Amino acid sequence: MFPYDFRQYPPVDPTLFSQSATTAQLLMKDASSILSKFSQSKSFAMTIMSLAQQGKTKQVQQMVQSLGIRSKVDIYFNPDGIRLTLSPSSAGGCCQLVIGLRWNIF
Repeated sequence: MFPYDFRQYPPVDPTLFSQSATTAQLLMKDASSILSKFSQSKSFAMTIMSLAQQGKTKQVQQMVQSLGIRSKVDIYFNPDGIRLTLSPSSAGGCCQLVIGLRWNIF
């Protein structure tokens, strides 16, 4: 009988892991562009918030995409804030980057 901690594991292959990390770096670059615009342009931030308050998801999406974002961005907002989920525009689903920002505290 083998000791309890003796297990056979399959050999590891870091190829997909490394590719996912490389793709995630591109998502982070897009996230940085979005966050820079939100933080540096009060008028842009106000417009995003106003459109979100009116429930105009498509217009919020268009404004974010107007920043030259190459990633797919899913946007969800509520009265407390906004959540952006960035994923590669190509199929594969190797990774996601989720950003949550508060704009109100109740």
